[in-house]
Amino acid sequence: MFSDATMSTGRLRRALFGLLPALMLLGTLMSVPAEAESQVPIVFPEHVQQGSMVIGRVPPGSRVTHGGRTLGVTDYGTVVFGIGRDASGASQVGITSPDGQQRTVNIQVTPRDFPIERIDGVPPKTVSPPPEIAERIRREQAGVSQARTRDERIPDFAEHFIWPVKGRISGRFGNQRIYNGTPGSAHSGMDIAAATGTPVKAPAGGIVTFADPDLYLTGGTVLIDHGYGISSNFLHLSKLDVKVGDRVAQGDVIGEVGATGRATGPHLHWGMNWFDTRIDPLLVLERQ
Repeated sequence: MFSDATMSTGRLRRALFGLLPALMLLGTLMSVPAEAESQVPIVFPEHVQQGSMVIGRVPPGSRVTHGGRTLGVTDYGTVVFGIGRDASGASQVGITSPDGQQRTVNIQVTPRDFPIERIDGVPPKTVSPPPEIAERIRREQAGVSQARTRDERIPDFAEHFIWPVKGRISGRFGNQRIYNGTPGSAHSGMDIAAATGTPVKAPAGGIVTFADPDLYLTGGTVLIDHGYGISSNFLHLSKLDVKVGDRVAQGDVIGEVGATGRATGPHLHWGMNWFDTRIDPLLVLERQ
């Protein structure tokens, strides 16, 4: 891995090349004169699926709110947020343009069918942990949750994401899971079957905000902040090749596939969030 201070010329070129799609998207408004900013059209999708990452455009300098949170707006008027698994009806975005004009955009949320997945053979202590293990899990997950509060103003979320590994999808986002006959929470990401030791690549650029080789439930765990609240998490890794604070470019190797933590076989769990809202990596990959 590399830091900003030690990045080689070749890797710098590769990082910049990887950011070109993001810069092209975010730069669509660069030629707009300041006095015409309020005339820039407000653009959001009319409808999205549950678990979507939503990217919209507003006049630069606008104040934008969604879900009780004030969104960061890029210098070029781009905003991003997530739609949760259980969202329904219309999702509202409030916009106040620099000239004071107010507008509300309603985005219709399309429901999805989330099947039930039964997973047997999981170590019993990971399904119904004793009190001392439950406290460890609580402490570790609090650290992960804290990392997701980061709000770096970097544009990597706008890249066209790539697969971190290639393989069969063995678990899908949102499916209700039953472990050893005990109902668990909905699956928070996408599982990709791959052999132990398979290199895991960053699906988009960003900053490593969490890296731990041995969490009780998720084993080797890495989080990458892609900017403006969008992050990726990679679980059950057998090896970590990054540390907190590393700046990674799309395609950089961040670790290796494993079966650490609560896992019945080698695979990569790839999850994505907008702050504490979980979103579906597969929908992000399919985003046009």
